[in-house]
Amino acid sequence: MTSLSTPRCTLVGAGPGDPELLTLKAVKAITQATVLLVDDLVNDAVLEHASPTARIIHVGKRGGCASTPQAFIHKLMVQAVHAGEQVVRLKGGDPFIFGRGGEEVEHLRAAGIDVQVVNGITSGLAGMSSLGAPLTHREHAHGVVFVTGHAKPGDTGTDWTLLAHTAQQAKLTLVIYMGVNSLAHISQGLLQGLPARTPVAVVQNASLPTQRQALCTLGDMVDTMNREDLQSPSIIVVGDVVQGARAWASQANVPELKTQPRALQA
Repeated sequence: MTSLSTPRCTLVGAGPGDPELLTLKAVKAITQATVLLVDDLVNDAVLEHASPTARIIHVGKRGGCASTPQAFIHKLMVQAVHAGEQVVRLKGGDPFIFGRGGEEVEHLRAAGIDVQVVNGITSGLAGMSSLGAPLTHREHAHGVVFVTGHAKPGDTGTDWTLLAHTAQQAKLTLVIYMGVNSLAHISQGLLQGLPARTPVAVVQNASLPTQRQALCTLGDMVDTMNREDLQSPSIIVVGDVVQGARAWASQANVPELKTQPRALQA
């Protein structure tokens, strides 16, 4: 086992945004860090757990936006560990769900650096939980697929029609990350394999006071998101489990289409 005094890098999931959703292990790692490399979507309140003497380096990473090159982040991590620092690479959500955590672990191991991973709550789960609905259900969804709508340059990306057919046949919930900028393309593909009446939930800024959400169907998803001006970061959930959110909204006397006042937007 590696002692606390041995320089290392720990990839820490900061969760979806609400600082109260941090794990105890995440808080411990942040508290002990001497250097923190922090992603763009990490809530500033999370950094209150850091030591006053810790060096905090913001390395903005957000899908589809200009951000710090991944190779430069790799270099910073290795340099800091070799300088004797206890490094925390702090990421929104979970490091291993569209956080490029796998690439960073591979790079650190190749450099001979001890690396640990602390999981965080992913925004897809937090977003649906905030609506009182599950991602899986014995009657409605036998599984869940996390999929990105943002392909790297040169990659053809997801075959949305194939995925839709698979989801329909296997009773799967689709949770789409970073899909706002490709919404029309995604919708067109999904409608080739799923009924237009398929329930959809869209959650922006999941778990934060600025959270906004809309319940709609696959057939009117694009119009709804455009009309309500739902922007990134948003999670799009497609499947029958969204009916649970509709039921919750009805019982709680919440309109089917609900958004927070504009003044609360980030």
